[in-house]
Amino acid sequence: MSTLAAMLLLLVTCFTISTSEGASSASRKCEDSLVTPLPNKFFHGSSEYGRGYGAAFAKLNRIQGAGGWSPLDTDRYQWLQVDLGSRKQVVSIATQGRHRSSDWTSQYRLLYSDTPNNWRPYLKDGNIWTFKGNNNSDNVVREDLQHAIVARYIRFIPLHWSQKGRIGLRLELYGCSHWADVISFDGHSIISYRFRSKKMKTLKDVISLKLKTTARDGVLLYGEGQQGDYILLELRRATMKLSINLGSSQYNLIQGHTSVTSGSLLDDGHWHSVVIERYRRNINFTLDHHTHQFRTNGEFEHLDLDYELTFGGLSESAKMSFGGKENFVGCMEGITYNGDNITNLVRRKKVDTSSFRNLTFTCAESSSFPVYFNSTSLLRLPGQRDSDVLSVSLSFRTWNPSGVLMFTQLAKGWLELGLIDGKVTVYINVTQKRSTHIDISSGLGLNDGQWHSVHLNALDNYAMLTVDGDEASTVRTAIPAQIKTGGTYYFGGYVSHTDSRSLQRSFQGCIQMIHIDDHLVDLQALEEGHIGTFENVSLDMCAIIDRCVPNHCEHGGKCSQTWDTFSCNCSGTGYSGATCHTYGSPFTWWVGRDNKRHFYWGGSGPGIQKCACGIENNCTSSKHYCNCDADLRTWKEDAGLLVYKDHLPVNKVVVGDTSRAGSEGKLTVGPLKCKGDRNFWNAASFTSPASSLHFKSFRSETSTDISFYFKTSSNHGVLLENLGASNFLHIEIRGGSMVLLSFDFGRNRMELTVHSPKPLNDDQWHRVEAEKNIKEAVLQLDGQYREVKATPPLGHTELEFYSDLYIGALSGQRGFLGCMRALKINGIFFNLEERAKVTPGVKPGCQGHCSSYNMHCRNGGKCVEQYNGYSCDCSLSAYDGPFCTDDVGGYFEAGTLVRYDFLTDHGASLLGDPRSFSDVGNLVNLTQEELVFSFSTYSAPSILVYISSRSQDYMAVVLRHNGSLQVRYSLGGLAEPYTIDIDHRNMANGQPHSVNITRNLRKIQLQLDHYTTSTYMLPKASETQFNLVKSIFLGKVFETGQIDPILIERYNSPGFVGCLSRVQLNNVAPLKAALRSGMKAPVSILGILVQSNCGASPLTIPPIQPANDIWQIDAGSALFSFKDEKIGADAVHHNLAVIGGTISLVILSVLCILVFVIRHMFRHKGSYHTNEAKGAESANCADAAIIVNDPAFTETIDESKKEWFI
Repeated sequence: MSTLAAMLLLLVTCFTISTSEGASSASRKCEDSLVTPLPNKFFHGSSEYGRGYGAAFAKLNRIQGAGGWSPLDTDRYQWLQVDLGSRKQVVSIATQGRHRSSDWTSQYRLLYSDTPNNWRPYLKDGNIWTFKGNNNSDNVVREDLQHAIVARYIRFIPLHWSQKGRIGLRLELYGCSHWADVISFDGHSIISYRFRSKKMKTLKDVISLKLKTTARDGVLLYGEGQQGDYILLELRRATMKLSINLGSSQYNLIQGHTSVTSGSLLDDGHWHSVVIERYRRNINFTLDHHTHQFRTNGEFEHLDLDYELTFGGLSESAKMSFGGKENFVGCMEGITYNGDNITNLVRRKKVDTSSFRNLTFTCAESSSFPVYFNSTSLLRLPGQRDSDVLSVSLSFRTWNPSGVLMFTQLAKGWLELGLIDGKVTVYINVTQKRSTHIDISSGLGLNDGQWHSVHLNALDNYAMLTVDGDEASTVRTAIPAQIKTGGTYYFGGYVSHTDSRSLQRSFQGCIQMIHIDDHLVDLQALEEGHIGTFENVSLDMCAIIDRCVPNHCEHGGKCSQTWDTFSCNCSGTGYSGATCHTYGSPFTWWVGRDNKRHFYWGGSGPGIQKCACGIENNCTSSKHYCNCDADLRTWKEDAGLLVYKDHLPVNKVVVGDTSRAGSEGKLTVGPLKCKGDRNFWNAASFTSPASSLHFKSFRSETSTDISFYFKTSSNHGVLLENLGASNFLHIEIRGGSMVLLSFDFGRNRMELTVHSPKPLNDDQWHRVEAEKNIKEAVLQLDGQYREVKATPPLGHTELEFYSDLYIGALSGQRGFLGCMRALKINGIFFNLEERAKVTPGVKPGCQGHCSSYNMHCRNGGKCVEQYNGYSCDCSLSAYDGPFCTDDVGGYFEAGTLVRYDFLTDHGASLLGDPRSFSDVGNLVNLTQEELVFSFSTYSAPSILVYISSRSQDYMAVVLRHNGSLQVRYSLGGLAEPYTIDIDHRNMANGQPHSVNITRNLRKIQLQLDHYTTSTYMLPKASETQFNLVKSIFLGKVFETGQIDPILIERYNSPGFVGCLSRVQLNNVAPLKAALRSGMKAPVSILGILVQSNCGASPLTIPPIQPANDIWQIDAGSALFSFKDEKIGADAVHHNLAVIGGTISLVILSVLCILVFVIRHMFRHKGSYHTNEAKGAESANCADAAIIVNDPAFTETIDESKKEWFI
């Protein structure tokens, strides 16, 4: 196979990236029991049900006391806390219910901390994880953590419990000790790590550290060289930013500065780990298990640093060039640089720490006490009553643009503090004399996840609002009357009042540092029940989650979020979909054959959505899959061959984004070349139920896409699957019209199905496209039919790798029989042909049993692939049998009729596959039809076939009184039906006759038996459309409405007597439907119909040439009046003489043969069986002898002989 290919070369601002695998190291065994050795005083609970139910009895497998912990109340405010004595690394959890009881915990959450406050929930898949617990009292359920945690205090929060009893819990934690030197930084101190030599020139670096802080800005690491090289790691608005420069060229023609950011919300007071691995220009930047791979700009590969590295801030010399940057405030541990343990060197006083006022190796904990609110949370706190001064301040962080922060009922009126569209807004309603509304607002974009402070004062007839302590943001407004406080303050929500204004939604986020009447509220006292009340809040923790980090929006899509979900803005990226994964309408495209647009470029293909560098994972920017999309200041290129012949040649290239300042581009289209289109037509044939192609595991990225083409004649088959222990992927055909995609998503199994209104087992190519991303799963069939489902928020990170992949089914499954081609997963084509060459039961290319044996399925039968061969589907044929060669016929007694109705939803089966009735809309209007049948009879006149309509249109085939055939068409436009009379032949002679009538608009072709086809034309005045086909009648007409009276008077009584067989109108076989009880069809029988094989196959002798055919009729004389003719007596006597002589010769021959046979039998004293055809001796002519000798026609209609004349 050869195709045309074109090379398309793009040169735009860009460069090339490559990645390196991060170093991996085996961790030591960490499986110690951490809970069992602890003394009782290290266990605490929210409450206990009674003596013997305390927290100290919650050790795994212990039966002392009541056999476990159970709290006094059974609700979601209960907790069990374990103090591990020191910071430990925890890798696994095991739980039990209370011993021999009906008390257990079926679901729970896990919180951890270094101190007994400021809790952090265990996260997985970017969400607060819910662990599965127990469903009985004594079985142990163990769950390994996806990432180990380091903490001293562990708290369990029961979410669901036994329906038969109460909360019950016993537990064990597995892990090991955690040793690390901790250093506290106060914002003035730095660590100066001096190099052994004055300069350090490295090709490879590994730097790691852990940090904990509540400050959102601060320098963590800095080093510089005199040649302009530097490395800077810093916190910027609670995100981690790494800046590095390996050097720039002379005159700065090539800039080496590179800067990337990672993470967010790093000011949460919890530990975060950072690892920087560099080899030449390739860098792995890992923050809390998320790795960002990139390449530095420029052309240099060494990092040249002078004198020292500083940790915790900038050196004095660096402050000159990086002025304004704050030093780090918080704690660090595990600082290492190229194998040197910096924190250990500090403890040993081997590095300069002279800037420290008080060097401590402990970490001071934050005194903040955050409160976590969801959409149903409420915090109720007391304040001064009837005071003329209202003073409230707080800090909050949220992603939602709107929500209630605080509400209070005044003595006369109410006051509400909240967020509206990212602004802090105050509503005051004073109702002393008349209702007065006052609105003030301040701030902008405050729903950015950062901590923001709000201070509201109302006194002396004015109100003042300040945001983030910025006096410039302070807003003042006058109040027409003095306010009086009500004494109760609601935070995060409130009980609705009829005279209050409700904001869009309750607050979702975190609030801390609440001051009422200028006093800090003791939230610890709130937790202990001494002041206020709360509903559905989590105290002493802020479980805010950044759903945009890591950014799941691909191809440069912009991520935005609310508290519950995120969304992607794909504008300007050229991509679409929930995560900007689907190729959309980019700015630039090329036009190929048939004037169609194409959006892929050289080295790629349709639907891959990546340039060549994206496929090879070496693009300039890891955020983009084409070098040109990075839009940098250096000239690079995307280049390669266009190899899909159906799209070529390239006729035009369109560039849309030409108005961007400072951006240049160059497009080059190379010459056409002859290349093989190997990927698109790379195919394999599956011929066995156990056959499958095995491929090694493939990487499942955050977004995974799969596409391929298949064709089959089977109803079922597994197309693609893997059966890993933790990951499952499965695509199959069901029922011949449905494709099913199922896969594991964490603990959930998702299924998507797409139904096709047309059969998929039609041995035609069909395309399947499947995509899974963090937002949704999509299954699409043939580019038209699709299903989309939202994916669960939990479980996506468990799909790191799939196990081995199988194309086809594993042993024991119902395998795929057919062909598959162009299999592509995550932009990579799989070479099916090469793997098929070494796989039993699979052949390269598209082959199969039907490719070799399809010709054996006759008379419209369809070849269907089977596991061990093939079969013939005769459902679209009027024949039956293994090869669709057996006649299906029936003997009609007088008055018998068969009626087949085209219902309102079945009429279109005349135009297509009657098995796909669901695809039918209205009754069919025919402009072409083909009617085929065979018959044999001695009776005339009679109606053979009558096709009625809901209009006055009809078609009829009748036998006239003299046995001749007549075809009648009434399609409108004519006063009388158009008739075709075959007067020269008596067809009511007891012999089988075949009829084939085909019409296409006005042209009618008629073939009788083995004679040549005759052509007729409908008059120009006649319509050509057979409107609203209603029913087919065989043998007789029993119909309501207007019917041609000639048919009823001359031909309908007493009805057809004889045999009809293989009756078929287009794709409908009414007689077969009537005789086969297993076929569901709108068919009815009146009278006695007996199945018979009386139908005759077409004669096997070749057609008689018109010149030698004494029966040949001139088509132009088709329309004429019928005249009965009498046969002369001389002709009769002549024929009788001929017949008599023939009979005499036959009798004499038979007698001679009998004498010979009898002598032979007596000679051998045995029996003799002949296989000679019986009945030939009674044939009236040569043609009849051929028919009688055919084994298919051994039955006769009437055993009595009758003479017939020509």
